[in-house]
This record gives sequence, C-alpha cells and structure tokens, in this order.
Amino acid sequence: MKALIFAAGKGERMRPLTEHTPKPLLAVGGKPLIVWHLQNLAAAGIRDIIINTAWLASRLHDALGDGSAWGVRITWSHEGAEPLETGGGLLHALPLLGDAAFLVVNGDVYCDVDFSALPSAPQSLAHLLMVDPPAHSAHGDFALGDDGLLHSSGESLLTYSGIGVYHPQLFAHWQRDVAGSTGADTTPPTFRLAPLLRAAMARNQVSGEYFNGRWADIGTPERLAALDAALRGGRG
Repeated sequence: MKALIFAAGKGERMRPLTEHTPKPLLAVGGKPLIVWHLQNLAAAGIRDIIINTAWLASRLHDALGDGSAWGVRITWSHEGAEPLETGGGLLHALPLLGDAAFLVVNGDVYCDVDFSALPSAPQSLAHLLMVDPPAHSAHGDFALGDDGLLHSSGESLLTYSGIGVYHPQLFAHWQRDVAGSTGADTTPPTFRLAPLLRAAMARNQVSGEYFNGRWADIGTPERLAALDAALRGGRG
C-alpha cells in the first residue's frame, strides 16, 4: 500500500509560526508532526509515500529528502505556488498512487493509530477513521451507521480524523460529483474532498470506523503547545 500525506496548505491559522515553516514541520514531542507520520507508516510496513507540496515546498524537501532517514521512499507531488485543496491535491497526485487503494493522512494532525490495522482493500470507495468531535468543533462531520457505512447526516455526528483509505475509483466521476463546488471548474481543479465524499455517501459507498485513541487536530498555536506539553509529559 502507498500513502499520501497532505502537506501543501498554508497554515494561515497557525501564523506567525507558519510564515517560514510549513505546518507539518512544526514540532511536537521533540519531532515534526510529519515525522511522527513517517515513523508510524514505516512501522506499519508502508514504505512508498507521496507528499503533496505548495506553500514553502523547498523547506519540506530540504527537511525530509528522499525519506531514507526514516526507512521510507518519498515521492513529491508539487502543486505549484497555490495549494489545490484536499480534493484537487489528491486528484493531482493520483498518477503517483497507482490503481490500488491507498492511505491518506493529513499532515497537520497527530494520531497514534496503528496504520496496519486499517483495511488495505476496503469494499467501499473510501474508508474513514472517525473520532469524537473535539471541543473546538463540537458539531462533527458524518454519522457512522450500525452497518459500518458513513452518512452525511444523523443524530450523532463524528469528526473525520483526516486519515482514511481511498480507492482511485472515488474520482471516476469527480466532475459530476463536485459540480458546483468552488474551484471545481478551474484549471487546475481546486476543490475540497468533502463534496466528493458526500456524493459517494449518498450511494452507500463510504465506510468508516470509530477510533478512541489519541488524536489531535493542530489548527492553532495553542493546540500545538497543548499537544507538545502532553507528549513531553507522557500524559493522556
């Protein structure tokens, strides 16, 4: 299995920390966020990793190189000066990911999930790791049914962790599925994954699982500092 790590965003909510440092290179617990992912992916036997870049791309290249320091092989998917959002970025990277299902990891989250426990060949077009809504975003994203399928609405919404297994066929009709979304008709296409996922959910083609381990969305300097303190203190 290959993996794609999203690392192209500008990290605007993290400024001034991200004015000269890409958000995935911000350190928690003594190492950059993205290095935690590289080590965990390698431990799970996932060696071929694609990283998408845009903002401060050269800083990521210089810091990570070819990935050999962590026992992985990094291929770079550069999007240009401006990031293409999650959907556009994944579409841009598809030629590097092949025809089989692949793992997707947001570069700005921390999670201690065992990547090898995720399905390598899900029956659905996407299989998402879901967590309890964090305090800063209590409304959640999707509902997980008793049948293991995810739905756009429901009584109890969970939050998408930013980690999932995707099949390239999710993009087979992406123009139809994201029609009307902001940036969908630009060149290159610049759109979010959410509309694509919601369209697939309406066809019962997205599954999920609940994760109750340690997970954090590093969206602000305060959250970064809190996670760093927790990891250094060995708490939680």
